[in-house]
Amino acid sequence: MTALRVLSQLSDVPAADWDALHDGNPFVSHAFLAGLEQHGCLRAEWGWTPQHLTLWDDDTLIAAAPAYRKTNSHGEFVFDHAWAHAYAQYGHDYFPKLLVASPYSPVTGPRLLARDAAAQTALRVAIERATGDAGWSSAHVNFHTAAEADAFGADWLPRIDVQYHWRNPNDWSTFDDYLAAMDHKHRKNIRQERAKVARAGVTFRVLHGDEASDDDLATMYRFYLQTFAEYGNSPALTLDFLRHLAKTMPRQLVLVLADLGDVPVAGALCLRGGDTLYGRYWGAIATLPGLHFETCYYQGIDYCLRTGLRHFEPGAQGEHKLARGFLPTLVHSRHWIADPEFRRALHEWCAQEAQSIRGYAATLAASSPFRRPTP
Repeated sequence: MTALRVLSQLSDVPAADWDALHDGNPFVSHAFLAGLEQHGCLRAEWGWTPQHLTLWDDDTLIAAAPAYRKTNSHGEFVFDHAWAHAYAQYGHDYFPKLLVASPYSPVTGPRLLARDAAAQTALRVAIERATGDAGWSSAHVNFHTAAEADAFGADWLPRIDVQYHWRNPNDWSTFDDYLAAMDHKHRKNIRQERAKVARAGVTFRVLHGDEASDDDLATMYRFYLQTFAEYGNSPALTLDFLRHLAKTMPRQLVLVLADLGDVPVAGALCLRGGDTLYGRYWGAIATLPGLHFETCYYQGIDYCLRTGLRHFEPGAQGEHKLARGFLPTLVHSRHWIADPEFRRALHEWCAQEAQSIRGYAATLAASSPFRRPTP
């Protein structure tokens, strides 16, 4: 008999059993998710309580979802504040809700981890039942893969959003190849941006986790804190978590550090998995023309070209990425609303939102910096 177990900590599952269910995406790896729990990045007072849903065939793990009881929408990147407001207007509680996601990570990846399609469907049904039995308003699966779309029933409302991703069509091997595919204006602008950073005397180090010293990790963490302080936000990650990533995911953690003389002045933290580089955090203590674009985008593209990665996802939002070769890409989420009346009302809302976003993405795509093929 298949049994559902809800776990309050991921360490209750052997890492090898969990990781056998997914494609190697770093943001759903046991090391990443368990590290968040073990090193102070997830707190109930911040709205995050682990409630991982696991399906077992006797003692064999056959499906799992990284899931959390949420008492707010902090750190999700799929914005549902309007939904929470609508619930409140009608005297209903929107929170708590169930979220299946990788915390603080607007990165597409597997969410219904399963050994086969039947186990995946059983997991989706278990999510619905667990949410209903708990009396919670809803269940949400954020940034799922296209391959998982068929696993959701008709009652799961689809939402989309736009991110900006870099793709190598498989015929670029150098940065000059990438620039040659652009029109003259954008090619010139990028070269000028890179030249300004070089003239300022900035040099770059690209380090994997097993190549970074503890000082390098502490420096990157200071940059991370700097960015959050500038925007008035509370940082969720801890230095111990970065050390954990360097130890448990040594070749998947990628740091880009910018030095001016002997002093590190900026940095970007990335993870890599499969054929994709994921940019997550950046920070700087110097204000130099082009430094942000070089550290966060051009160094990452260079890294992809050197190592054979075909995709680079530099994070959510930012129309300025379009001019630098990151094209609009749709990302997906699904939402199960327990109350049938709210579900029907939100269905129309989601359909109108999707129409607007698809139009926005089409407008952006028309402004691509790449040269159009000759008819």
